[in-house]
Amino acid sequence: MRLGDDALDALIRTARTYHGFDGRPVSDATIHELYETMKWGPTSANSNPGRFVFVRSPEAKARLSPALSAGNHDKTMAAPCTVIVAYDTEFYEKLPVLFPHVDARSWFVGKPAHIQTTAFRNGTLQGAYLMIAARALGLDVGAMSGFDNHKVDEAFFAGTTIHSNFLVNLGHGDPAKVHKRNPRPAFDQACTIV
Repeated sequence: MRLGDDALDALIRTARTYHGFDGRPVSDATIHELYETMKWGPTSANSNPGRFVFVRSPEAKARLSPALSAGNHDKTMAAPCTVIVAYDTEFYEKLPVLFPHVDARSWFVGKPAHIQTTAFRNGTLQGAYLMIAARALGLDVGAMSGFDNHKVDEAFFAGTTIHSNFLVNLGHGDPAKVHKRNPRPAFDQACTIV
């Protein structure tokens, strides 16, 4: 079924990166619905290495604050919710449950480069699913990479096999805080049909 223009616009075509929000909170119920929606997006071998920390409390914001770049600090502290999109490099330990019809765990054990590539690629993909699902549920997003990954990992994932990838501010966007839309490459600049 092809989606209508309104849905395509809301999800991709006219959706924007928000730099400010109107102050309405993002509820626990919405966060649960967001995960339950985005978790169905495909990953290789159903690996699902993505891990997500929904930062809302003042205490959690204070832990995140020192890791943020100057240009992202104030808008992130003011956002109702910031998601740390991360990935687990021990994702393959869950493959006997998530991909049970073959011994997929053996594809990764003792292969650190393959583990890292698979975890990062598929965790990034899951972060994109999260943004699309958020828009589908009526939220606005502001993704960013302007932060210190090491500081985030120390503050939120110390002693684990989880590593931060990027951040996503979530909420109900304030249209007054949207920048002018930048151009995108034309089809012939970015695509080839062979």
